[in-house]
Amino acid sequence: MEDREVSFGEIGQGYELAGGRVIPLTAEDLRRMPLPTARAIELVGFLQAAAVDPIRIGPGYYLQPQGAVAAKPYVVLRQALQRASKVAVARYAWHGRERLGLLRVRGDVITLHGLLWPDEIRDPAQVAPAPVRLEEGEVEEAVALIEVMSRDSVEGPEFTDRYTEALREVIEAKQEGLRLPEAPQPAARPGQLVDLMAALHESVEKAQASRGSRTSPNCRAGP
Repeated sequence: MEDREVSFGEIGQGYELAGGRVIPLTAEDLRRMPLPTARAIELVGFLQAAAVDPIRIGPGYYLQPQGAVAAKPYVVLRQALQRASKVAVARYAWHGRERLGLLRVRGDVITLHGLLWPDEIRDPAQVAPAPVRLEEGEVEEAVALIEVMSRDSVEGPEFTDRYTEALREVIEAKQEGLRLPEAPQPAARPGQLVDLMAALHESVEKAQASRGSRTSPNCRAGP
């Protein structure tokens, strides 16, 4: 072994066999893989958007037709998806692997969302809590909170990017040579147990007060 840093250009790819032998793979090998989706998106089927578990859906990317020839089938597919109120499932190549994707219409363009394979998602039974005993009215109070805090969309001051705002404050403070802003201290002390139902009840009252409404009839007056 050499006692030196390995540059990125010296790093290769390979597949290790059971006996330890490594089969080297070059970028050209991966580019020329015999996949029909290597240079195109292959439609597999169509379904209702609600049929796809949201946990499988990844970030979205806008698809753009390449040239005038591709524009017409692009528009045909876009309008057909809109008229049928469905999404399309497709296969495509991404970083050397074949993936499943979801095609949906957004405005005048088609977006592609990567879909996770079933074996890439953990079984929810592994993290589900053990059975618990619920007190009467606890679920009703949680439902009351949901009703009071319901919104028509994810637009508005409640959904702003607070990380970017905080980063801007730090940059401005450093630029002016001022003391850096500090994060607010959490209301609960470390190690202190928080009563979830009391927190829900307080959240309901705050949400109602901000809207100028009275106490919901579904919400208890006390703990």
